[in-house]
Amino acid sequence: MTESPALSPTAPAPGLRQLFTGMLMVALSAFGGGLSAWSQRIIVEQRRWMSNEEFLTGLTVARLFPGPNQINMAVYVGTYFRGLGGALAALSGMLLVPFTLLMGVGLLYFEFHRLPELDRVLAGVVAAAAGMALSMGFKILDQYWKDPVALLLAAVTFLLMAVFHVRLVPLVLVAGPLAMAWYWPRPSHPPAPPAESR
Repeated sequence: MTESPALSPTAPAPGLRQLFTGMLMVALSAFGGGLSAWSQRIIVEQRRWMSNEEFLTGLTVARLFPGPNQINMAVYVGTYFRGLGGALAALSGMLLVPFTLLMGVGLLYFEFHRLPELDRVLAGVVAAAAGMALSMGFKILDQYWKDPVALLLAAVTFLLMAVFHVRLVPLVLVAGPLAMAWYWPRPSHPPAPPAESR
């Protein structure tokens, strides 16, 4: 009996070329946004380099550091598998071709940005990006659905940002250490053996 893809073990660690092409696929797939969703789909579901839990750990680390999340994530994935060389390969895949395309598209945009048809196209791209972001949110929710503390932290963070307009930096500085303190691994002490009776 063949094993279902959802239960397949992770694949062998990628080489430098695979890291480059994998991150290039992520960058070229995510026109209009949704990079995290595409990263999860390519790294976890298609190439099986990481488990979903390992990917979410990397994504959390990437979001804690300054700079674009997906650039940080590319560096994390490359370093995780191949050290400095892997980080450079993944970063090149994420930036080299997309940056060149961005320059070309930018020139075209400034040439034709007054056309109403272009506004409609961009509105469609934004809608697709919002859908991919929601998709990533539901995948993370599925991972933590049975963890009430994680759900509470997510709900409180959402309320503080969306309703009370708390700035991101102070929120991360407060909520980050609280979450890390709660989930920090604690050694489990086995029960002491009963005293021998004489």
